[in-house]
Amino acid sequence: VQLQAYGGGLVQAGGSLRLSCAASGRAIVGYVMGWFRQVPGKEREFVGAITWSGIITYYADSVKGRFTISRDNAKNTVYLQMDSLKPEDTAVYYCAAGPTSSSVRLGRPEYWGQGTQVTVSS
Repeated sequence: VQLQAYGGGLVQAGGSLRLSCAASGRAIVGYVMGWFRQVPGKEREFVGAITWSGIITYYADSVKGRFTISRDNAKNTVYLQMDSLKPEDTAVYYCAAGPTSSSVRLGRPEYWGQGTQVTVSS
């Protein structure tokens, strides 16, 4: 599976962005999909994940209530809706795919995508 995240950009604090992650090479329907972010000099951080059915989602405490993950298996795409953005949300955001929720949530997915930069100004 090849994953490509896009939709990042510059936004003011309190604003919104929607990231997309397009998959190719294989259908994502059997995978748990996740989002991570990384700031230079820090480890990659789990943001959230969604099961293959889309019924169950997981979020890091830092984004709970502000970010929403969804997926469209027919389009082979996963989304991250980010609302009420804060300067501390500034990072490169990556999408990932893995066989289980635990593997993704623990930062050990099977596939990583290229990131997209999100910058939140104060």
